[in-house]
Amino acid sequence: MASDLERKAKEAFVDDHFELAAELLTQAIDLNPNSAELYADRAQANIKLCNLTEAVADANKAIGLDPSMAKAYLRKGSACIKLEEYETAKSALESGASLAPGDTRFANLIKQCDDCIADETSNLSKQESEALADTVSMEDVQPAIDLPSQMPVVTPAKPKYRHDFCQKPEEVIVTIFAKGLPASSVTVDFGEQILSVSITVPGEDSYIFQHRLFGKIIPAKCRYDVLSTKVEIRLAKADPIQWTSLEYKKEPTVVQRVDVSSATGSNRPSYPSSKPKATDWDKLEAQMKKEEKEEKLDGDAALNKFFRDIYQDADEDTRRAMKKSFVESNGTVLSTNWKEVGSKKVEGSPPDGMEVKKWEY
Repeated sequence: MASDLERKAKEAFVDDHFELAAELLTQAIDLNPNSAELYADRAQANIKLCNLTEAVADANKAIGLDPSMAKAYLRKGSACIKLEEYETAKSALESGASLAPGDTRFANLIKQCDDCIADETSNLSKQESEALADTVSMEDVQPAIDLPSQMPVVTPAKPKYRHDFCQKPEEVIVTIFAKGLPASSVTVDFGEQILSVSITVPGEDSYIFQHRLFGKIIPAKCRYDVLSTKVEIRLAKADPIQWTSLEYKKEPTVVQRVDVSSATGSNRPSYPSSKPKATDWDKLEAQMKKEEKEEKLDGDAALNKFFRDIYQDADEDTRRAMKKSFVESNGTVLSTNWKEVGSKKVEGSPPDGMEVKKWEY
């Protein structure tokens, strides 16, 4: 069963149905929780879905189950690079390279990590130098009295934090790469087509990220998480369209609609793993019995129901007494006392003003 699910997951992955692949692999893992191969494959599906922290967790699980699996280290390294955890990524990739020395992907990704680490170090040094240069005494500042018409040229400041986005058929995931932020310093507001993010850290300039979005969103379904390395914002699309950019553009754009049903797996005829909604027949029967018991009747219907309830809950002697008295009295007497009616014939007892007559055939 697990092997069938794994095969279907690989077929889904080839067809770019990454969410379906992840779902099928999850079902396979439930059946075979000690398979490192399944965790490594689900890590790759999660990378494609931008579920990067989940991908790292799956890769770590695969490594724990099989420390000699090179591709598990490759998955971890790839996810960590996207999370900008370059040191962690490099360490994982070096471990994988030692297991698969002929795989050039490890060398390429390790070089990418080295370049990113060098850029981070260079940017940090540059920021420290700029901060030192800005610290000047007031006497070093000369007023430009003789040049009243000369205005300083202001260049746009480089954003404090880098951001990126990826998308699924039903949502857009915006990532602001900012490490070590306390959750209380981040404020996110969602509008119909506006995303506003404010990051305020004591002693630092505030960071404001506010854009009119490419498409409309559903604010009530949007959410965000402040993680150790980033702020992850999930925007629920109001319409299942492909966003060609994060920000709104005035230029005419050809909007490509996405078939959400086929992408999310609500109706997957080519992959028969879809499960019909189960019906709890015991619960349904109990509900019907409860409604029948609570049904309010009147007249003869109420009286008949009263007698049926007595008979249903009675012991064997009581039932025998009810049957005997009713039959022998031609329906005019109903007794529940077997000791009273069991040893004699029950005579009819008609209502006042009436008499019992025997039928003649």
